Order: sequence, then C-alpha cells, then structure tokens
Amino acid sequence: MTYECGEKPGAGTYECTNCEKKLTLDDVTDTLPPCSKCDNCTFEKV
Repeated sequence: MTYECGEKPGAGTYECTNCEKKLTLDDVTDTLPPCSKCDNCTFEKV
C-alpha cells in the first residue's frame, strides 16, 4: 500500500518509492512530508 504527502498513515518507517530513502514518523498525528532527497510524494510502509 502506498501513501501520499500530507497523509497521516501512523507511526512507523516509510520508504520513498522513487529513491528508497527511509523516513520515520514517531506519532500517529505526524504527516508525511515530501522526500528530503528527491522531493517525491509517494511512500510505502516498511
């Protein structure tokens, strides 16, 4: 399942579908930002 920027998918680790950079959300209220490496907006939970 993929998630887009601005969504609140829950705490966990997410991987950019473009460059595979990982990002961690610590809280259920955190929103997904654009990827800090390539500015992509689609992520998958890992």
